[in-house]
Amino acid sequence: MLTLWQTEWCRGSQRVRQRLTELGLDVLLRQVPAEPRRRYELLARFDETQVPLLETDTALAIVGSDEILAWLDEHYEERTDAPMHRARAERSLAKRCAESTATV
Repeated sequence: MLTLWQTEWCRGSQRVRQRLTELGLDVLLRQVPAEPRRRYELLARFDETQVPLLETDTALAIVGSDEILAWLDEHYEERTDAPMHRARAERSLAKRCAESTATV
């Protein structure tokens, strides 16, 4: 199973989670501390503190959202309902942006 080492607030992690959904892949999400210097497990296992980091079934570690997205697209086919997932994600983002500007 794929494992995504990430934080919820990280835009790169969000992009990778969205693509994993579009591809229909099951993934184990591992939350890491917000402070990179406290990411002891990530450092011990991969000699890395940057997120997102995707750990593959073969223990390959791919670091950075652009690199992860490229690897995923190279290895997996997109689901037929991927456009629907993208559209819903875009609507959700637009709604959150509208709500945040309305409260300012």
